[in-house]
Amino acid sequence: MAVDRDHVLRSAAALLTRKSTATMDEVARAAGISRATLHRHFAGRDALVRALEEHGIAECEAALDAARLDEGSASDAVHRLVREIEPVAGLLAFLYGENELWEDGGGDSWSRLDLRIASVFVRGQQNGEFRIDLSPVWLTEALYGLVASCAWAAQAGRVAPKDFTHMITELLLGGALRREES
Repeated sequence: MAVDRDHVLRSAAALLTRKSTATMDEVARAAGISRATLHRHFAGRDALVRALEEHGIAECEAALDAARLDEGSASDAVHRLVREIEPVAGLLAFLYGENELWEDGGGDSWSRLDLRIASVFVRGQQNGEFRIDLSPVWLTEALYGLVASCAWAAQAGRVAPKDFTHMITELLLGGALRREES
C-alpha cells in the first residue's frame, strides 16, 4: 500500500502542534502507519521537520498564488489570502512555532513568502487603505500569528472553524485600516 505523504505530513503537523515533544512512534500512530514505514520516509525528527517545512512552504506559495494578491484592493487581497491559507493553517501553525527553523534566520523560501505578503500591506499603505504607522513587516508577522492562533484554537474546539477567515481578517484589518481623521 502506498503511503499518502501529504496525509502523513498533515497528521504529523497536527500532532506536533498539540504536543511538540511527540515521539516518532506517536507521529506514526497519528498518521496510521507503522514506525518502520515512517522511518523509511523520514530518517528522524529533523528530517520530518524539514519535510514539513518544505511541504508547508509549497502549500503556502500555492495559497498565495490562488489568492491573486495583486488583484483588487489590498483589503480584498488579505481576505482572499486568509481564505486560501485556511486549509494549510495547521501546518503553518506548527511551522510558526518550530524554533529550530528560525535559528539560521529562516531561509530564502520564507523570505519570499514574507515579501509577497508584505507587498500587499505596502500596496494598502500606498493607496491609503492601511495605516502607515504599522510596518508591513509587522503586519505580515501579525498575520502569521493570527493564522497560527486561529488554527490552534479551531483544532482545540475553542472557536468554530467556519469563522476562520472572518475572525482573522476582522481583527487584523480592524487594526490595520486607516482611521478617518477628525
